[in-house]
Amino acid sequence: MKQIPQQDRILVLPKEVEEKTAAGLIIPKTAQEQSQIGKIVSIGVGTKEEPMFLKEGQFVLFGKFAGVPVEHEGMNCLVMKQSDVLCIVEGII
Repeated sequence: MKQIPQQDRILVLPKEVEEKTAAGLIIPKTAQEQSQIGKIVSIGVGTKEEPMFLKEGQFVLFGKFAGVPVEHEGMNCLVMKQSDVLCIVEGII
């Protein structure tokens, strides 16, 4: 199902969490934390009071409990307000 964010909301695909430590130990799924960095998949149009300054394709850092989980085209994404974004992250491939 395709999701289209409204107003000042964005759709973020969280970055995959590492499954191994630097030493090569495997981290079980139950002990892994959800990533707080993600790629913006889709954006709304903004509001009069708060125009949209984020762009699709940018990586952002967001709060630990930010967003509502949704499934978008087979991917587990988060829908959140633009104000839930803490900063834009550069240098991630």
